[in-house]
This record gives sequence, C-alpha cells and structure tokens, in this order.
Amino acid sequence: MLHLLSLRRTLSLICIGLFGPSLSQPKQITDIKSFLEIARRKDATSARVKKTPKKVGSGYVTKFKVRCSRYLYTLVVDDAEKAAKLQQSLPPTLNVTVLDAKKKTSKK
Repeated sequence: MLHLLSLRRTLSLICIGLFGPSLSQPKQITDIKSFLEIARRKDATSARVKKTPKKVGSGYVTKFKVRCSRYLYTLVVDDAEKAAKLQQSLPPTLNVTVLDAKKKTSKK
C-alpha cells in the first residue's frame, strides 16, 4: 500500500512539473507602446483582433491578443480610432486574424 501511495505522489509531481509552470495565465498589458514592443519580438507568432460590443452604452471594445512562446498578451482598447491605428501598426510578420462581433440572442 505504501508503495502505491509513493508511486501516485511521484506521478503527480511529474505531472505538475511537466504541465504546471509552462501553462500560465495570460498577461494583460495596459500600455500601447509596450504591447507593440511585445508584438515585434521574435517569439510572437500570431495576433487576434476581436471586436465585442460594450456592456454599457454603445460602441465596441477591441481586444488585441498576441501569442508569444510563453504567454498570451492582451490589450483592451475602448477607442475605435486608436484600435484602427494599432491594427495598422502591427508587424507584417505576424499572422493576424480579425474576429468581428456577433450579437448574442437571448433565449426565452
């Protein structure tokens, strides 16, 4: 019985070592300049631009997500003009995917 418990503990420590530190939370960036520096890095592979409707009021919130080797970096922009300029200033080496907003239908 003791052997099974030690084997189980060893396996759980191996799984934590393999999957724990490498799978980390995404990072939210608040500064546009630092986000562009991250997007220009060598390990930045792809970018997603997602427009979602605001919860309060009219207009859209644009989320920019850049996938790097370790983290997924996110920038949230409320201004549509800044979002358009930022989308144009993304490096051409990135694979950019644009996702438009879809309005949710309420179920009754």
